[in-house]
Amino acid sequence: MNLDRENMIKSQQAQQATAVMDEGLRAYMLKVYNYMATGILLTGIVSLITFKMAVVSVSSTGIVLTGFGNAIYNSALMWVVMLAPLAIVFYMSFGINKMGFAKAQTLFWVYAGLMGLSLSSILLVYTGASIARVFFITAATFGAMSIYGYTTKRDLTKFGSFLMMGLIGIIIASLVNIFMKSSMMYFVISVLGVLIFVGLTAYDTQKIKNMYVASDSGELMGKKAVMGALTLYLDFINLM
Repeated sequence: MNLDRENMIKSQQAQQATAVMDEGLRAYMLKVYNYMATGILLTGIVSLITFKMAVVSVSSTGIVLTGFGNAIYNSALMWVVMLAPLAIVFYMSFGINKMGFAKAQTLFWVYAGLMGLSLSSILLVYTGASIARVFFITAATFGAMSIYGYTTKRDLTKFGSFLMMGLIGIIIASLVNIFMKSSMMYFVISVLGVLIFVGLTAYDTQKIKNMYVASDSGELMGKKAVMGALTLYLDFINLM
């Protein structure tokens, strides 16, 4: 009788621990998605404001830019705007263990804002309707793959090295195509890029989920959430 009672108590304790773990994990993942979604919203707002400040008029005869527009689209400042977000990603990736949560959070918002500056040039080429259509298709694809990565029992870590090799290959091919200017190569790179980032979305979601540790301090948990949001933000943007 005592043995049965002890087993029952242990079973109840295990169930309570699992419930606490599940609740903590949900809160952690919700924080990751909230950061990511807010970052994308900030990027969109900054892009629209930048476009409004940079463009005087858009017509069939051409685009008339303001002085600010010429500065960020047609001068050396353009390269700063393009490369600054990449620099922040590298800095956060290699320095996250040495920085506090507040700094990591601030860098994430700065990154999202700079991405808004960088991506505002898309509004010079595509209409609002086409951008909205691509956004919703991307959101649906991202959502489906992220849910799969979160819920699947299959271990996706074995695909990580394959996906990263594919990503490196795409980056190299993209750099080469800057000089080759091949439309066919651009199409192939675009298709492969979508496939790779579809896989990375599921892989990264599972990796972020597995990073959760219930005993982590609030500071460490916050930094993990920020880095998780940055990772998923990159997956989302590169799917578009």
